[in-house]
Amino acid sequence: MSKKGLSRRKFLGVTAGAGVASGLLPFVPKAQAKEAPKDYVAPGELDEYYGFWSGGHSGEVRILGVPSMRELMRIPVFNIDSATGWGITNESKRILAGGGGPYPNGDAHHPHMSFTDGTYDGRYIFINDKANTRVARIRCDIMKTDKIVAVPNVAAIHGLRPQKVPRTGYVFCNAEFRIPHPNDGRFLDEPDKYYTMFTAIDGDTMEVAWQVIVDGNLDNCDADYTGRYAAACCYNGEGGVHLEDMIRNERDWVVVFNIPAIEAAVKAGKYTTLGDSKVPIV
Repeated sequence: MSKKGLSRRKFLGVTAGAGVASGLLPFVPKAQAKEAPKDYVAPGELDEYYGFWSGGHSGEVRILGVPSMRELMRIPVFNIDSATGWGITNESKRILAGGGGPYPNGDAHHPHMSFTDGTYDGRYIFINDKANTRVARIRCDIMKTDKIVAVPNVAAIHGLRPQKVPRTGYVFCNAEFRIPHPNDGRFLDEPDKYYTMFTAIDGDTMEVAWQVIVDGNLDNCDADYTGRYAAACCYNGEGGVHLEDMIRNERDWVVVFNIPAIEAAVKAGKYTTLGDSKVPIV
């Protein structure tokens, strides 16, 4: 191998020279930033609106600013949160136990604020746990969960809406899945004995007030602006237990509930109960 070529000293000199030369290349500035969009919220500025979002399988509620979509806070509800001690402290354990737990998880859906005279009143946020058939209440003055209730006789609370007039009042809840009654395995192979129910929870006491048996599976619900009616959309009018059986019909229906009529039936004793539950069922 030839020993001719650059010496180490010459090599280092050439390298250093190349570095200096590259440093002398003309500087090309990046394209200047475009003007901020009209809905941009600068740091330190307030959003026009603030919304409450469900966290799904995280089991929590999240507060976001709109239109910035910046996350301001996470409120633990059905989950364990080591940052705040929720699910670890004695106080939070007592609240979680009110929902029939302890459960290590939750599937948070449909957060809605309480109403007075058809307008949000800032008292409470209500949210359901579809995984474990629970409903929770969050106090808006401290943004903390203060009550959780387990809903008996049904499975998978999904759609949830507060009564709007005169106030909340009731919190209306849809139990999505049809189940056998009693659900002890005896009627597992008899789908004609499956059904679900529409439930009203007292928003002040967080106790289940009454339930109404319906046909089909319940999905979402809402309340009117008179305080007289609530309505729920349904599917699986076929009464199937397999997907191909549930979607055979082109359309299903909406169920409308007459709240004063239900209250009158309960007051008159025209109801039944299931198992150990004392909740009136119409």
